[in-house]
Amino acid sequence: PVTLHTTETNGKGHAPRAKKSLGQHFLRREDICHRIAALIAPCAHDPIVEIGPGPGALTRAIEAAPHARLLLHVVVDAEKEKVTQAVLADAMRFDWRRISEREPWKVIGNLPYNVASPLIWDIVSRSEGWQMAAFMVQKEVGQRLAAQPDTGHYGALSVWVQSYARPRMEFVVGPGAFSPPPKVDSAVLSFTPLPLSERPAHPALLSRLLRICFQQRRKQLGGIFRRAAQPGLEDAFKSTQIAPDLRPEVLSHHDFQRISAFWASQLDNMA
Repeated sequence: PVTLHTTETNGKGHAPRAKKSLGQHFLRREDICHRIAALIAPCAHDPIVEIGPGPGALTRAIEAAPHARLLLHVVVDAEKEKVTQAVLADAMRFDWRRISEREPWKVIGNLPYNVASPLIWDIVSRSEGWQMAAFMVQKEVGQRLAAQPDTGHYGALSVWVQSYARPRMEFVVGPGAFSPPPKVDSAVLSFTPLPLSERPAHPALLSRLLRICFQQRRKQLGGIFRRAAQPGLEDAFKSTQIAPDLRPEVLSHHDFQRISAFWASQLDNMA
């Protein structure tokens, strides 16, 4: 795996300390680490990206499983040995488009609470070559990722991620498994990518549409679109047969993709 650090060492090569400002809590339980690693079904030919390894508990579980490499900043014949490479980089600034169909990867990590949502948002949408993923996040974030329409946790994050992947809540981990222990439970989710043909054709407009809609999630779509004053958006109801009296939180990710696709066609006609 490539190990993308979201932390730094203390300058003496020692394991990093958890940073409260980033919402970091390092996983200590080896049995849980092995359960997480198993979710990406590691095989001997798999390159794996681990994000935020901390002291390395999950890294050791991955290294013990079949895999091809965890890349290093040196040239090594990966067919002769497994390779672990630590890359000091900001995962929030990493270009996830580098994971392409030509160079597919599996992605895993115990993500800092403060960056989990935007990081998963970027990974699933920007990478065309991720094969499987497993992440530990704050339980509430996990519930939002896997939420279905017309439920309390359903929102923009749910729609966006489910437009690119099938998230599944696997299990919950209590505070005692971490150092320092968080004040809330955590959740481990697995993610299976959707085929490229099923992913949004107009991601920028979909993202814009979600911001417009979920800032007023309790309002009706007709009023939301009228107040947004976006050219072509109000005409979407007739074409998509989505009723204007519905609220955003009852629409599926397929519905939002249909609206964004129609909106894109309208903007093209106006150009």
